[in-house]
Amino acid sequence: MQTEARLGDVDANLADCARLADQAVRAGATWVVLPEFFSTGIGYLPELSARAPSIDGEPTRLLAGLATRHGIHVGGSTLVRDPDGEVRNAFLLFGPDGLAGRHDKDLPTMWESALYTGGRDPGRLDVAGTTVGVALCWELMRSQTVARLGGEVDLVVGGSGWWSLPEWPLLGGAERRNHARATAAPATFARYVGAPVVHAAHAGRVACDFLGTPLRYRGRLEGGAQICDARGRVLAYRDRDQGAGVVLADVTLGRATPTFASDRFWLQRRGAVAATAWHFHNAVGRRAYARAQQRRHHRPEESTR
Repeated sequence: MQTEARLGDVDANLADCARLADQAVRAGATWVVLPEFFSTGIGYLPELSARAPSIDGEPTRLLAGLATRHGIHVGGSTLVRDPDGEVRNAFLLFGPDGLAGRHDKDLPTMWESALYTGGRDPGRLDVAGTTVGVALCWELMRSQTVARLGGEVDLVVGGSGWWSLPEWPLLGGAERRNHARATAAPATFARYVGAPVVHAAHAGRVACDFLGTPLRYRGRLEGGAQICDARGRVLAYRDRDQGAGVVLADVTLGRATPTFASDRFWLQRRGAVAATAWHFHNAVGRRAYARAQQRRHHRPEESTR
């Protein structure tokens, strides 16, 4: 599935996801994957974290309802505030009989660090004897994800909210390379991990504050919803310029021999701009998240959804 989320507009985003899921089922899908942050979209908007619902909130109920109504498996990631008070980026997979499992993204990416904290689970879910791995966005870019899933899973599901570089002068070449990395990530990961990958994505434009600066970010989401086999062949693909919609393919579940991911942290090399932004925004974001949690501890607020 590929969506064009409205940043922070939960009602509109959930309605769009339900419409696209229904469309996919009518076309024959028995597994439906929603993108990362399907309920909110992604940008540096602190309200996304402040208003994160509990695990039984509306985004979770949407997934559960779709699975029950259509008799399918359906999953996607959404921000949730857990009973310990922490916000996490949780991918929830539902089947007709209820929750099949959960994976929390391990490392927030750049301004995401201001919105939630990372998880530590292995991201391997047992679904009626099929081992399903979960990888979200830049988890598809790191060798440590291959280490936990490579040769261990029969299918990988997940999605991305991968944004472009800012629309500033002199960044055109770096952005073309960024888009190429985003587009290649699912297929590259499939080859490394030795399992088919179903990858949902966001397209459309986004504008928000630029974390740690007085500047305004304006850019677009890279899109690239796709389905790949265990050898990394792309079976179905939707370009970002095609906007919202679904891709479908018949997938053979099973494990191929994984490819050694080397001892590099990243599976694909990043450019200097992305590397600088990664370190700067992660550091600034973690401090912003800690301050927000401290304020919440002193002035508890009720979740709104």
